[in-house]
Amino acid sequence: MTHHSEKDSCQADQALIPLNRNIGLSTGILLVAGTLIGSGIFKKIAPMSALLMNKDYILLAWLLAGIISMFGAFTMAGMAGLTRESGGIYEYLRLSFGNLFSFLYGWASFLVIGCGGNAAIAYIFAQSVNSIIPLPNPMDLWKDISIGHFIYPFAGSGVKLLAIISIVLLSWINILSAKKGSRLNDFITACKIIGILALILMGVFYNGSPQTATVAEVHVGSVNLFSAIIAAMVSAFWAYDGWYCIGFMSGEIKNPEKNVPRSIISGISMVIIIYLLINYAFMQVMTLPALATLDENAIAGVEVARVIMGNGGVLFLAILIALSTFGSLNSTIITYPRMYYRMAQEKFFPQKFSYVHPRYKTPYYAIIYCAIWTCIMIISGTFDILTNTIIIVEFLFFILLGLGLIKMKRAGKITGKLIAYPLSPIILILFSIGLIIITFIQMPVESVAGIGFTILGIPVYYYYDKKNRIKKDLIPE
Repeated sequence: MTHHSEKDSCQADQALIPLNRNIGLSTGILLVAGTLIGSGIFKKIAPMSALLMNKDYILLAWLLAGIISMFGAFTMAGMAGLTRESGGIYEYLRLSFGNLFSFLYGWASFLVIGCGGNAAIAYIFAQSVNSIIPLPNPMDLWKDISIGHFIYPFAGSGVKLLAIISIVLLSWINILSAKKGSRLNDFITACKIIGILALILMGVFYNGSPQTATVAEVHVGSVNLFSAIIAAMVSAFWAYDGWYCIGFMSGEIKNPEKNVPRSIISGISMVIIIYLLINYAFMQVMTLPALATLDENAIAGVEVARVIMGNGGVLFLAILIALSTFGSLNSTIITYPRMYYRMAQEKFFPQKFSYVHPRYKTPYYAIIYCAIWTCIMIISGTFDILTNTIIIVEFLFFILLGLGLIKMKRAGKITGKLIAYPLSPIILILFSIGLIIITFIQMPVESVAGIGFTILGIPVYYYYDKKNRIKKDLIPE
């Protein structure tokens, strides 16, 4: 009995250990940039070229998607003044609308958005390494073994094993110290920005004739121009996704009320400039018909590098994509567990998620459990299907974020002048509604499934709510 009581006491103490507030503004900016710059920037020019066939419209789509992301950043900047706690959007929704909506956001994030996104990024990283150094498949003998002819756990075992190793390695680094993880992010983000700038310079000053292709002329009429630009913006928007992740770490950021918004706004501004320049460079090297007719499995950035530097360019881009995805993976492994840590503090997630390592001062159980669920998703290979289903849910919560800012401002809970208020939350709300409608039309099955996954969290919420009420009743006033 004594042993158990000592263990319980030790674990209870771990739930009370505060996180270290040691992340500064420059690291915050690089965390935002590191999260955003993944593989999307090297791929999205191809479908956008097929949609628009006009350089100016493509650059406009990238700019508008960046501006809308910035309005999201302005909205979050307004909400950042509400709290110094970790949790980001989860915490802002909790303070604005109560526990149900905030729990459903955290539930959807753990189930799919965060862990599913990490699984997808880790898989792309491993694939990019595989394109440089072909990986052996040690479990190839069992590749045809399936669970319900749907899940093939041993297929592509080499890529899956490297993806799992990358998750375990980065999780371990981020358990040792948030500062170690953020320093690694600083280094990787700086390296990939240098690599991207080198590619931009080579593209902008490319002397040869742009590579072309023989295709039927695609005409974008004025009637369809608006819908074509919106569809292109949706492609661009995925490359901006993740700007809000830094908010999950508010409890470890110095002066979070000021540095969280500064990090997001500065990080997005930097990324907008990089995205515009690299897309301009791509279009200097290859014509739009050539980009538009690339095979759907081809990566536009790799083909551009091939034109500029031959096979050496392919190797350069493969390394750059590996670096970009590895850095993006590290950023999300740093940030997402902090939300689940905050949920556990509020008694709406398993208690162990709130434990802070007594030596390293990191939410180590939250990081470990995220790593386990992410690895399961990698082995199952279902992350692509699941992440497609949750797109609509993410934007439903962006609507709530915008409404929350308006509500808290009107209630006097947020004081002082806000950036672009009330324009920023209104734009975020309207764009999110529009994107949800488009997503429902284009992916009805995935959209319904995404809402279904989120609704599954409602009975789980009421389980925790009932449990908390019983505990409260048992504790004497």
